Amino acid sequence: MVTSGRELYNQPTLNVLSTDQVEQIHLATMAVLERTGIRMTHVKALELLDGAGARVNGDRVRIPAQTVADAIHASPAHFALGRRNGEPAFMLEDNKSWYGAGLDCMEYLDPCTDVRRLFTSEDCRVTATITNALPNYAWSMILGFAADVPAAIADRVTARQALTYCEKPLFFCCKDMNSLRAIYDMAVLIAGSEERFRQAPSIAAICSAISPLWYDDNTVEKVIFCAEKGIPQVFYSGLQAGATSPATFAGTIVQGSAESLSGLVVAQLVRTGAPVIYGAFTTIMDMATAIFSYGAPEMSLMTAAMVQMAQHYNLPVFGTAGCSDAKFHDDPQAVIEGTFSCLSSALSGANLIHDHGFLDHSAVISPNYLVLIDEVLSMVNQYMRGIPVNDETLALDLIDRVGPGRHYLEEEHTMRHFRDVWFSDLFDRTNYDAWLKQGSIHFAERLQEKTRKLMDLNTASLPAEIIKEMEYMEKQWRKESGPNH
Repeated sequence: MVTSGRELYNQPTLNVLSTDQVEQIHLATMAVLERTGIRMTHVKALELLDGAGARVNGDRVRIPAQTVADAIHASPAHFALGRRNGEPAFMLEDNKSWYGAGLDCMEYLDPCTDVRRLFTSEDCRVTATITNALPNYAWSMILGFAADVPAAIADRVTARQALTYCEKPLFFCCKDMNSLRAIYDMAVLIAGSEERFRQAPSIAAICSAISPLWYDDNTVEKVIFCAEKGIPQVFYSGLQAGATSPATFAGTIVQGSAESLSGLVVAQLVRTGAPVIYGAFTTIMDMATAIFSYGAPEMSLMTAAMVQMAQHYNLPVFGTAGCSDAKFHDDPQAVIEGTFSCLSSALSGANLIHDHGFLDHSAVISPNYLVLIDEVLSMVNQYMRGIPVNDETLALDLIDRVGPGRHYLEEEHTMRHFRDVWFSDLFDRTNYDAWLKQGSIHFAERLQEKTRKLMDLNTASLPAEIIKEMEYMEKQWRKESGPNH
């Protein structure tokens, strides 16, 4: 008899490195940090590193393997991210994946006209509203640079828009400490207090090394501030194999790991237990076009390898997927590259997977593509549930009772489980005649209609007093940026 009370469940997984290869990459990473080192000039950081046993020689810092190991051990393996009001949104743990949109595009592909133009603060409202409404995005990002706002404060204004129109955790980049403090102040204001913010931070900063192997003073200052305030930070430099990192995939992974771990060391020296996220955006330089490719299969391959390194270190990890080098959302290239990368990242077990909605190697954000990729993620999530195996799902008694030559349509068991399958409000499964009778509506038209409906939702309203305070903050920023603003 094949029955048992316990459920046998196996989540699909992908490993691109063997155990021996993981160890080789780890040892090579430690060798880079100890022999080559990183470039850094920030006085406080150099003092901390020197006190922790690093060899500081001018602007070159060489970090011993034991110092790195101590910092990894001090970093939390699991921590919660919060909604903007301070309530927990989800826990970063093990190989669970959570998806978020892209970051800091220059251009916007209008979902109603397909006209490509510079991104504005109003576009941030639209993309934040859509991200908040789509069920498979668990967190958000500031999707573009607002061209209609003074450059000195554009990152703060778009962060305000994102926090106003999206309740989900917000990941961001910012240009300087003034912007970082302003974004933190808004997050604390909405959460209600610094203590409530720390319990489940609603924002996380991306603090990236400049490849190869350089942390500038501005970035280090932000690393220190985030560690002190309990703001989670992602150490996620962008490496272009053959340009800013070795042309070999293993060499790029080693360098990316070294850049991420060196930032992690500084954060832990500032405050033990500071929440950090490991990773690196590892992709290729297309030698025919010189682009930083967002659709290359090698990007997904190296992302999966970085995930295995994070699992080796027992650290949360950032990943990339749902993006493309294609120019339009309905280009088959965009669909293929976005789907392939989403499935690969989910199978690898990356925790935070970002850049959904990016087209043209991150030059443009497309709301239609955001919605399309959300549908892809819905399929991927269904796949990642695997196949539960227990008495109920094996259905031996049912099979025996129905027997040969009959059907299961009227069975109670069918009623209990037919909703276990995946259904879509975008994909069409009707036959051809039914499709004709319904108006012969193509996928691109259905996608655009769904996007338009999502653009007008307003389900993330903030209390009036908080909106008023944030408006006052923005007025102060504009005064700082000059008399004409």
